[in-house]
Amino acid sequence: MKCTLLLIKEYSIYITLSYYLEGQHLASAYFALTKVSTIHERFKHVAHEEYCKCLDAICKDESVDSREHVSYSNKISIDFEQTKEAYKSKDTLELLRSLVVFKLCSYDILVDKNKEIMNLSRKLLGQNMFEQFMKMTFYGQFVAGEDHQSIRPVVQKNQAYGVGAVLDYSVEEDLSQEEAERKEMESCMSASEKESPGEYVHHFFSDHREKKFTAHRKFGDRREGVTSARTYFYADEAKCDQHMETFLKCIKASGGSSEDGFSAIKMTALGRPQFLLQFSEVLVKWRRFFSFLAAKQGKDGVEVLEQKLDLEQLQTCLARLGAQGNIQSCFSDGRLHSSGMVDMLDWNRLIDERTKISDLLVVPNLQTGELEPLLSKFTEEEERQMKRMLQRLDVLAKHAVENGVRLMVDAEQTYFQPAISRLTVEMKRIFNRDKAVVFNTYQCYLKEAFDNVSMDVELSRREGWCFGAKLVRGAYMYQERSRAAEIGYDDPINPDYESTNRMYHRCLDYVLEEIEQNKKANVMVASHNIDTVKHTLRRMNEMGLAPTDKKVYFGQLLGMCDQISFPLAQAGFPVYKYVPYGPVNEVIPYLSRRAQENRGIMKGVQMERELLWKELMRRLTSGEVFYTPAV
Repeated sequence: MKCTLLLIKEYSIYITLSYYLEGQHLASAYFALTKVSTIHERFKHVAHEEYCKCLDAICKDESVDSREHVSYSNKISIDFEQTKEAYKSKDTLELLRSLVVFKLCSYDILVDKNKEIMNLSRKLLGQNMFEQFMKMTFYGQFVAGEDHQSIRPVVQKNQAYGVGAVLDYSVEEDLSQEEAERKEMESCMSASEKESPGEYVHHFFSDHREKKFTAHRKFGDRREGVTSARTYFYADEAKCDQHMETFLKCIKASGGSSEDGFSAIKMTALGRPQFLLQFSEVLVKWRRFFSFLAAKQGKDGVEVLEQKLDLEQLQTCLARLGAQGNIQSCFSDGRLHSSGMVDMLDWNRLIDERTKISDLLVVPNLQTGELEPLLSKFTEEEERQMKRMLQRLDVLAKHAVENGVRLMVDAEQTYFQPAISRLTVEMKRIFNRDKAVVFNTYQCYLKEAFDNVSMDVELSRREGWCFGAKLVRGAYMYQERSRAAEIGYDDPINPDYESTNRMYHRCLDYVLEEIEQNKKANVMVASHNIDTVKHTLRRMNEMGLAPTDKKVYFGQLLGMCDQISFPLAQAGFPVYKYVPYGPVNEVIPYLSRRAQENRGIMKGVQMERELLWKELMRRLTSGEVFYTPAV
């Protein structure tokens, strides 16, 4: 057995250990190296000779109780205010740029008028000088480059410091508000709705569209009141194919520029939103109908997975409501998870045979007194639209597998999200058998976030595929609240920020427990909130989850929260930056939202500014002004 110890002293002591075993299996050598790496903090004040003895003793299990070692080795402690480590990937000019950009984002007038200011700057400076100015400031801070080639230096530099990439093509159409509203109304209305636009809808059992799932011109421009999300408007099927080609190029670039990378997609780019609206309404009605039946059996107010209906009582209840046929026949092939009982997941599986169920579940319309199906049938054109969207998703997922890239399906508005989540589950069933390739995004500012997470985790257990999730707080809060209040349906958002924090941590804890028990789940903690990051580390310590398991990822936006991303990466965690790219003029909407978001989370940005200033002063006083990151 040979031990090599290299001591390096700069600002503080950094120790790199290379520990290998002669004549033993590779697995044994790896285990010894793992044990060595965990004891640095315990023995860093011990003399050199004694330190080496301790290393040998640990590897031979001679002087340290193994139970004590196991307990210690699982503990993760990271100092997020150690600026030298946090900003070691940045030169001094990059620090100055960050300070200037974050300071400008603190002025309300600049943020509120940012589009007008950028348009005026373009006129005064000319196109070339304007682009150079943007690359030196906002564009250079938040965007990696214009195309797949130009982003490579940024991606590879981050990779050298342990930070991966989620590539995100952030170009949006430059539409006026009127154009956006017109496109949205045309793409979200069926032919029958266009013929009778004044018809009023709505009842629980009605076959008409509910208010939440109908297009409203006032909210047709989905770019308004949104942060951290790009927006697509439907033009035609050819445009959807173009978007798919863009995503394919992004996936290929992710595979070529970053090991084990991610690529982000949005479903509204891949099909007509009318289908997503109508399918979402079908899913919500179906789930709500189950809750209605559960209440009839005295199961109201319990956790969604605890709502279990007796099959015979369910048949009786449906018959009283006027449903035709035998519901028991739908569960005759052993589909029930628990014999004789139907839960929400069993119920949702019936959607796969929607044509049969639409004919079966005929209930009375309490307004007209006539019998009609609870679930509306799609028209032939809607079926074709659905198939084309599914085909595009299938192409993207297969391409991701071929390139060793994971696919991150972004969350969208609540009137689209049920369909998006359901289609993502269908992709997971196919592509997540061996490992998590497809990740769904869960918005924890939603009141139903925990139900959504817990049901999908349970479904993955039953069906044997790998659960993959990205947890976010959410990007559409202002828009969602305003739309709900104006149109007249329940606000889907948690009442306050603290409620959202509690929901986020509850969802996160649930997935971490699944990782601890099952090892098939994966989660990306996509958060700039330092308390959430510390909560994750604390829970991982308690559960004995190690960074090297690569089941828990962290994600932040490029140009923000480096004081979180890089220390995590240096501690061995899989960390990713969302890396936007695209031509300067075409990512202006994205840059506008970055400015708004920085203002919206000023507490976190203020702390980041203080740390940037601290590191700048450290370099000035230590003679490291011309520090150049090693790549």
